[in-house]
Amino acid sequence: MLTISPGQKHVQNESSDGSRTRGPRARHRTAAGAAIGVVALLAWAVAGQSAAYAADAPVGLGTVSAYSVLAGTTVTNTGPTTLVGNLGVNPGSAITGFPPGLAAGATHAGDAQAGRAQSDLTTAYNDAAGRAVTASVAGDLVGQTLAPGVYKSSGPLAVSGALTLDGKGNPNSVFIFQVASTLTTASASSIVLTNSAQACNIYWQVGTSVTLGTGSAFKGNILALTSITATKGATVQGRALARNGQVSLDTNVFTTPGCATASPSSSTTPTPAASAGGRSRGLNIDTAAEVPTSDAVPAIGAAAVSTGLVGVWMLSRKKRSFRGAK
Repeated sequence: MLTISPGQKHVQNESSDGSRTRGPRARHRTAAGAAIGVVALLAWAVAGQSAAYAADAPVGLGTVSAYSVLAGTTVTNTGPTTLVGNLGVNPGSAITGFPPGLAAGATHAGDAQAGRAQSDLTTAYNDAAGRAVTASVAGDLVGQTLAPGVYKSSGPLAVSGALTLDGKGNPNSVFIFQVASTLTTASASSIVLTNSAQACNIYWQVGTSVTLGTGSAFKGNILALTSITATKGATVQGRALARNGQVSLDTNVFTTPGCATASPSSSTTPTPAASAGGRSRGLNIDTAAEVPTSDAVPAIGAAAVSTGLVGVWMLSRKKRSFRGAK
C-alpha cells in the first residue's frame, strides 16, 4: 500500500513485510548526489593536471635580446672571439680587440641603441631578481640536477664541474638563478641540459661579477650588475650582459640559442614587440592557469565528455522515475 508520513514531502512504498522502500523522488535525489560527486571529482582531477604544469614566465629581455655582449664601461677582447649577435657598450664607449674579434651583428659604442639596451637590461635584471623563490642553493652546484624553478643564493655561487638542468619534458621550462654575490665556473666545467631544457630560458641574475673558467661550456643569459670575464676558450650559448662594469673576452664563441616551444597555439618566444616595446616582463607562456598545456587539453576534453554522459544518465533516470510514479 502507499503511505505518506506526516511532515515528509517524498513518497515511500510499503512492502508486504512492512518495510519501506524509497520512492522515485528519493532515488532521483540519490542519483543526483552521486552525479554531483562524480563531476566534482573530475573537476578536481583537471585542476590537479593543470597545476602540475604551472611554471615561471621567461624574463623579458626586450631590445637587449639582440646582443651577445653588452657592457657598461668597456669591452675588451683578445684573440679570434666570435659573436653571433650585437656588440655594445653604454654609458661607456670603448671597445677594443674587434678585430681580431668578430661580431656578426651590429656594434653600438655609447650610442642611443646601446643606451636603450642597457635600460632594457635593467628592467630584465630587476624582473629576475624579484621572482618568487622555489628553493635556496649555496656553494658549488657541481653534480646537482635541478628542475625548473627560481633558485636563490645568499652568497657566492660556483660550478666546478657538470651542473644538469632538467626541463621535465617541457621546452618552455624556465630556470632563474638569483646570485647575491659572484658566480664562478671552473675550467672545463659545463651546464648540461636534459629533457627539453633550453638555454634561451635560463637566466643568471648576479649581484656582482661573473667569471667563466678556461674552456668551460656555459649556457644561459648572464645578467650581471658589475662585470663579466670569459677566460680563454670559454663558450657561451646565451648572452653576457653587464650593467655597470666591463666585459672581458679571450678567444670565446658566443651563440644565440633558439627557443622551440611546446605547441604553436599555446606558446610563443618573447620578442621586443610582443613585450610592449621590450620593456615589460616576459610573456607567461608556462602558466597552465592562463593557457592550457598540450598535456592538460586531453584531460579537459575527457572531463567534458564525462560530464555530458553524467547529464544524459541523470535525465534518463528522471524519465524512468516519472513513469514509475504514474
